[in-house]
Amino acid sequence: MARNDHAEHWLKLDAAERALELKRMTPRQRRSLGTHWRLWAHASQLPPASGWHTWLIMAGRGFGKTRAGAEWVREIAEVDRTARIALVGSNLGEARRVMVEGPSGLLAIAPWRRRPIYEPSKRQLTWPNGATATLYSAAEPESLRGPQHSHAWCDEIAKWDQAGGRAEGTWDNLLLGLRLGQAPRAVATTTPRAVPLLKRILRQPELIVTRGTTADNRDNLPPGFVRSVRAQFGRSLLGRQELDGELIEEIEGALWSRALLEDCREGEASSPPQRVVIGVDPPASAQGDACGIVVCAVGEDGLARVLADASVRRPTPERWARAVAEAARKWQADRVVAEANNGGEMVRSVLHAADISLPVRLVHASRGKTARAEPVAALYESGRVRHVGQMPQLEDELCGLMAGGTYEGPGRSPDRADALVWGLSELMLKRRSVPRVRLL
Repeated sequence: MARNDHAEHWLKLDAAERALELKRMTPRQRRSLGTHWRLWAHASQLPPASGWHTWLIMAGRGFGKTRAGAEWVREIAEVDRTARIALVGSNLGEARRVMVEGPSGLLAIAPWRRRPIYEPSKRQLTWPNGATATLYSAAEPESLRGPQHSHAWCDEIAKWDQAGGRAEGTWDNLLLGLRLGQAPRAVATTTPRAVPLLKRILRQPELIVTRGTTADNRDNLPPGFVRSVRAQFGRSLLGRQELDGELIEEIEGALWSRALLEDCREGEASSPPQRVVIGVDPPASAQGDACGIVVCAVGEDGLARVLADASVRRPTPERWARAVAEAARKWQADRVVAEANNGGEMVRSVLHAADISLPVRLVHASRGKTARAEPVAALYESGRVRHVGQMPQLEDELCGLMAGGTYEGPGRSPDRADALVWGLSELMLKRRSVPRVRLL
């Protein structure tokens, strides 16, 4: 997307013409040129003129969402000395690192003379004219119960903690307190993910949605970045979401839904692991699909946890075996569970050649992938599995496994999902001998 007319004018000038125009400016004008946001922003980063209560910027990574949100806050604060602004991040640490102190944050973009004072102990920024902004965590919905605001900037709302309705509770409390001034407004910036809060906001009245892609901001990204990430992700599900800013909806009839996965997510494991296994779905050949490598654990609380997706794409046998060995060492695994349909004992030999000393259990697939996955999906439905952190490629595959026995997710085969199924089956579904009393 082209820059605005003023910026285009500057870019078209040669060095001599630019020097002449700069010479005509006062020293103050020259210093302020770099912070003149409306000069350099692309059109989609500028707020709509009117007719909105919520402005949702839902775009790919690198689009400039954070800068757009910060510049909107800066403009409000500099114009309205009575502004009371809420800055809501997924947690307080991220709100500070990204929204306040980051390279596109409020401190970095402010002209020196109009830079706000940040008081971390109060979680507050104060501008020279008296306008203030306060930081909040979306993980603490009750912190927004009571405070009143005239404006709000909510960053990466699709990353907010969805468990237990926290994200929606945070949004509700924010809206109920957004009642100061003549025209209270909120800006939400996010990379799209089909979570309940985002889908609810999209149904909201007085909403304006700005959509965009990574490529829209190519002028402000490192040379070759867009080309390299596009070559890596292409039109994959992950690429469509993270680069093109496309909201990937649920697939009707899938064994897993994105809402189900969000409900089982936790930022870090809330119970120490009692046992850790590595589920492996080896590729049929070096030119084949990915090697699924998923780390699973059962905690002291009896719940299973998916700790990491260590899968590798199109590896040689030596490479995927080394990846399994590295995951086993990193997570102190007790066992490797690997599908042996393609290669049999060769799988065990490759793993042992990679210096894996822990037991390797070979499993043979007698049923289709989706049939094997159904009992594991039932564990999720009953609340017995947690995902620790974000694993988008693995979760995309899970959401493509259909109850009817087909696969409609990214790639030709759900290799990551299959590795997860082997790991969780070993931990949670493997039959254990039951003590019996025998009559003599």
